[in-house]
Amino acid sequence: MAKISLIVNGNPVTANVDPRTLLVQFLRENLRLTGTHVGCDTSQCGACVVHLDGKAVKSCTTLAVMADGHEVKTIEGLAADGAPLHPMQEAFREHHGLQCGFCTPGMIMTAIDIVHRKGHEVDDHTIREELEGNLCRCTGYQNIVTSISAGAKAMAKSDLA
Repeated sequence: MAKISLIVNGNPVTANVDPRTLLVQFLRENLRLTGTHVGCDTSQCGACVVHLDGKAVKSCTTLAVMADGHEVKTIEGLAADGAPLHPMQEAFREHHGLQCGFCTPGMIMTAIDIVHRKGHEVDDHTIREELEGNLCRCTGYQNIVTSISAGAKAMAKSDLA
């Protein structure tokens, strides 16, 4: 077993884990943060995207021990219970950027990372290219792209960005 200490959604966490434990398993099974989904186990679908020290990573191919000493943010950490949604979450709601919702947490976490890297005026072509590692089996992506564009603009006006 390996002892890890990290910050998850602003809360300190210490645990003993098998060194082979994936970050997605640790989040879902140990911490019960089930918003991070497992879709493919091969780092191709993006349903498992979380932020590690502010950068999007696929938690299905990241070991929990790799997060030791770091900060992890999951979809549950974007807005506190009862608080307003993060601007990107609100944009997905408002612009119908989801259908079944399975890919949505990973899409939103990726979208926030896109905005942090590419800026608040990101164009549709760039959004589509940046979503290459996130798959949605329900939509044609247009509402997702629209949601990300609107969310990027809303993040520019928000202190939650």
